[in-house]
Amino acid sequence: MADTETLKSYADIPVLDWDLQDPHTSSYDLFRDLRANTPLVKVPMGMGSMVLGLRASMVDDIVSPENTRQLETEMKMMQGIFDGPIFDFVAQVMLFANGDVHQRRRQPVARTFAFKLMEAMRPRAAAVAAEIINEHLGNGPFDYLHDFAAQIPARIIADILGIPRADLPVFLKWISDTAESIGFVNLERRADIEKSLTEFNAYVDKLLADRRANPRGDFLSDYVAATAASGDMSEAEIRAQVVGLILAGSDTTRNSMCMSLHQLLQHPDQWKALCADPDGLKRQASEEGLRFEPVVSGIPRVTIKDLEIEGYLIPAGAVLMVSILSVLRDPAVYAEPEAFNIHRTDQQRWHLAFGAGAHRCAGEALARVELEETLAAVARLAPNTRIVGAAPQLRPGAIRTVDQMQVEFLA
Repeated sequence: MADTETLKSYADIPVLDWDLQDPHTSSYDLFRDLRANTPLVKVPMGMGSMVLGLRASMVDDIVSPENTRQLETEMKMMQGIFDGPIFDFVAQVMLFANGDVHQRRRQPVARTFAFKLMEAMRPRAAAVAAEIINEHLGNGPFDYLHDFAAQIPARIIADILGIPRADLPVFLKWISDTAESIGFVNLERRADIEKSLTEFNAYVDKLLADRRANPRGDFLSDYVAATAASGDMSEAEIRAQVVGLILAGSDTTRNSMCMSLHQLLQHPDQWKALCADPDGLKRQASEEGLRFEPVVSGIPRVTIKDLEIEGYLIPAGAVLMVSILSVLRDPAVYAEPEAFNIHRTDQQRWHLAFGAGAHRCAGEALARVELEETLAAVARLAPNTRIVGAAPQLRPGAIRTVDQMQVEFLA
């Protein structure tokens, strides 16, 4: 630990001219250059500032519960959002809770979405992927983002929750809009997001009421029984966890499916290897896709005490975020980090794409199953897949989204 007198202050942290909607601010070239020269950068964020941690060496310190806590409603208040559906959702969902409140909200979900139970979903995920592949095989170009990648997690989560397939089109719109409430909200979109969130909430309320009246022995039935038995969650909290779980299992997964396949197709030797051994390489292909093009930009935290980070003193109460985009390409951890390589041997045991610590993604197990089985199914059933037209791009944001992706499954 550096002597207090030699530490640089919060004011000494370099300031990045930050525009969340500018692709340059999420450019890997930018983060590479920054990371080589400074461990931290400060970015303006609404009515305040946020510090980005750029190096893998600082992740444990930033996410440690001894040093920081999860962001709660601060990000929304920094944008001037103090009430309404967006604020209420963030205030009630487990992702933005701490301590006993977080544990109370997470426990009923974590038990049901445990790794062992989600592993049993592999045949279902493979079957859903095969079903959609066969619909498009040899039938020309199609919208891979909406008609494939979005459909697989939505159909699977719909099956888990007992949602009729007929409801999926409007359901997918709610998912897409509500996902925008998680990060730094585009205020021009606030009214549309809140409309979708209100409708989404009402739909989930009806699902919960149905399971209470007519238990089916499924996840949702078990969930309402568990929350009723504990009696320590409000109706709004119960609903928010279900909405949050649907988001965790849908929006980020579809974007990862797109970018992972895109990168594989840009590297024919690696795609050929996966096609030759889809079950043997599906995990490595998924892991590298998540590392090379992470969908979630960072892990935001709030310091609970004055904290030294690589020579800088960060005051208590500061918003501090691990930049996943930077850390997953840190050469201190990954050999040739700018290269996409499904054969790499330096993947980390706990993939940072799913977060870290107590708030690690509750839907991780299901997301892994969906990503791995989808890549394996495409490699097995449609090895002659090709991108049609422009390459897909990730739009900048707290949760990055694919702009478009046209694909053809050649017979």
